[in-house]
Amino acid sequence: MSKKLVVLAVLFTSGCGVDPVLKKVVVKDSAPMTTPIDVMEVVDAVPKYEKRTRAGNPPEYEVFGKQYKVLEESKGYQKRGVASWYGTKFHGKNTSNGEVYDMYGMTAAHKTLPIPSYVRVTNLKNQKSIVVRINDRGPFHNNREIDLSYAAAIKLGIQREGTGFVEVIALESERPEVIESEYAELFRQQKGMAVYLQVGAFTNQVFASQLQEKFIVKQITESRIQVAENQGNQIYKVQVGPFYTDQQVDNVNKKLARLGYADTKLIVEKKM
Repeated sequence: MSKKLVVLAVLFTSGCGVDPVLKKVVVKDSAPMTTPIDVMEVVDAVPKYEKRTRAGNPPEYEVFGKQYKVLEESKGYQKRGVASWYGTKFHGKNTSNGEVYDMYGMTAAHKTLPIPSYVRVTNLKNQKSIVVRINDRGPFHNNREIDLSYAAAIKLGIQREGTGFVEVIALESERPEVIESEYAELFRQQKGMAVYLQVGAFTNQVFASQLQEKFIVKQITESRIQVAENQGNQIYKVQVGPFYTDQQVDNVNKKLARLGYADTKLIVEKKM
């Protein structure tokens, strides 16, 4: 897999409004004919600490021939630009991180901020301000800074014109002093065990060795190639490790995800 992750437009079914095959804008989006709620009463998103999701956060991706790099963190992000919004066409469909898009929620799509992130968006024309949670990628139109949900657009006062000039400022929430790793329980249960993260499996040993060498260059020095047999074929499994604490696994898993290897498989072995 290339270091530069090329993401098809299908991954961005909400924010960008793109046909996954033709990669072009299709079918005009619209506002709902009627609304089941009083949109002005929808509460702003409340910033809180959330782990960066694996889905929707490739280190780099490409759409319409343009490369984008996802930021390591949202801290300090502040930018002015054009805001747009998306509605019925994407309502009920998955966002880039796998959540279901709700046009009545206070969410938004952004090209480079980590998912999830929280931002304050201010309409520079009327000075109205809202807080939204970034859970999608887009908008992939020139000079667009952020794509708001329908509810967010109404509260900001841009739904009629379709776009508005805004300022986007990232909001930070303090990380709790102690956050238990998702692997902590595993290590409590599996005392005397070693853990590996399997990153790839190949029928060609050369490919497995190349991947292992790539990890060494990226300062991931502890890895191995395990050979197994499947229906008469040799399978070469590239596994990073061993690890003996949940924090080790968590740290390396995050590093692998940043390199584009998010779909790792946990391998647990008894220590010899």
